[in-house]
Amino acid sequence: MVHRRTVLGGLAASASAAALTIVPAAAQQASDRIRKIVILSDPQSQSAPAFQAAQLTAQAWRQLGLEVEVRPLPRQQQSQIVWYERERWDVTMWRMVGRPERSDPDELIYNLFHSSTARAGFNFVGYNNPQYDALAERQRQTMNQDQRRDLVRQAQAMIDNDQPYAFLVHPFNIGAFNKTIWDARSIVTQSGVGIRNLWTFIGAAPLTAQKTMVLNARFPLLAVHPLYISGATDSWVTELIWDRLARVGPDGLPRPWAAERIEVKSDTVVEATIRAGMKWHDGRPVTTDDVVFSFEAPGVGDKVPMYRPFVADIDRVEKVGDNVVRFNLKRANASFVTSTLAKINLVPKHIWEPVLRELANRPENVEQVREPSPIGSGPFKLVRARVSEEIVLDKNAEHWAAPKIDRWILRIIPNPEATIGMLRSGELSFLADYGGDPEVLEQLARQMPAVEVAKEVDIGFEFVAFNNRRAPFNDPAFRRALSAALDRNTMVQAAWNGFAVSANSHVSPSLRYWHSEAVDNIRTGIPLAREILTQAGYRVADGRLRYPPGRQETLQPGE
Repeated sequence: MVHRRTVLGGLAASASAAALTIVPAAAQQASDRIRKIVILSDPQSQSAPAFQAAQLTAQAWRQLGLEVEVRPLPRQQQSQIVWYERERWDVTMWRMVGRPERSDPDELIYNLFHSSTARAGFNFVGYNNPQYDALAERQRQTMNQDQRRDLVRQAQAMIDNDQPYAFLVHPFNIGAFNKTIWDARSIVTQSGVGIRNLWTFIGAAPLTAQKTMVLNARFPLLAVHPLYISGATDSWVTELIWDRLARVGPDGLPRPWAAERIEVKSDTVVEATIRAGMKWHDGRPVTTDDVVFSFEAPGVGDKVPMYRPFVADIDRVEKVGDNVVRFNLKRANASFVTSTLAKINLVPKHIWEPVLRELANRPENVEQVREPSPIGSGPFKLVRARVSEEIVLDKNAEHWAAPKIDRWILRIIPNPEATIGMLRSGELSFLADYGGDPEVLEQLARQMPAVEVAKEVDIGFEFVAFNNRRAPFNDPAFRRALSAALDRNTMVQAAWNGFAVSANSHVSPSLRYWHSEAVDNIRTGIPLAREILTQAGYRVADGRLRYPPGRQETLQPGE
């Protein structure tokens, strides 16, 4: 039986606002004023930087004649509104986290802004630009790396012009660990990700009899689910339970994992030799049929929408002998090994095929399956999952890369002060996720020499997401103006206490080869924002910003 995930309701309607209607210029009345803008944000207790950034954003926009409300919501409710009620919100503070497979920029270039992912995928803001779509597709298909880099940089320039997001910062990924418990030489820093990564979790070497790693996360999980790409915390867990054919190494380059060998036979043919002796956690063998199913399932209809873009270029998957899987592509795909083979979780066909079959004639997709099977083949096995409290994993001793620790316990601790207290007392031995004042953490490290702090500029970024589907955010000039009103240097210092670098691109400066310096140092300032609005026909009357002539909104009572 398929169970449905409980829908988080109640607060969704409060983020809605009326639709735009176009009227003749002569009919302009007070309703040509722009309605109150609601910014959805994390609560201060969960993410002080994002909450502070929301306040700074609201202050800047009020100087343009906008009425702005910052509305903090718990992450699950915010995600429910933003992700599943895509027509109903105005602006949200959001983050794109630095996952290893994002060391190739394709996922960021294609998935975030290609129009095909707008309905149910990562393009949750609804950006739609056919010229950008063509550019995103071309960079995928260009096998010459220098030529592809030029296209990636052109894509960054186009997003800079259209500003579907107001990028704020690439934060420092800050972690810490107790080096009297863990051998510092075994803690791996992954490029653009930091010390919280697969290589650390399988390689961390205990210095004492303590072989349980206890770490933290700020945000609850939405689900422990191999076919659901969800929040940051979820991804740390799923990549430990489920294997992938390839993994991105600490150097940012892909390497074989569940495949012993990956061979690019041509621009459109890739073969993977499956590692012998793999088993699912229920003891059954991992077969080539399982591997084929894992890559075919996301391409069937809309039942696995988040993963579908990663298999869109696959024409056919076939078995070649007992242990080789051949991927025949529709077209050349320069990032296929990193963006697909190192992205798709291998799942057992005997468990998931019946689930997808039952969903075939239902409106739900696989993301709405509640309490999905935790059976993977990865280096850790799921023992217990209380998504708002604690996740417990045990090592899979039969795995070819069996961890050196026996147990991995992730505790959900929203409050950064409590997190610091638990690191100080020894209740935590690894700080995986810190949203508090970095100076407090560094002060703790000075007081406790056993605590070692590590920092890395993240592949990911923090941003203000505009709902491009809704007026006035469907106007690029309006978005450019609101983005220009935000001083990124102020954001870095006032919200992130200097532990970030300013952002104006979806490709992080940590990806030095791909990042375009031409879009850095975006011009900002309230006078510039006002000038952009004036040139686009917006005006201020009675202290409120109003639409250009001929446009007005039908406002709800109280707006």
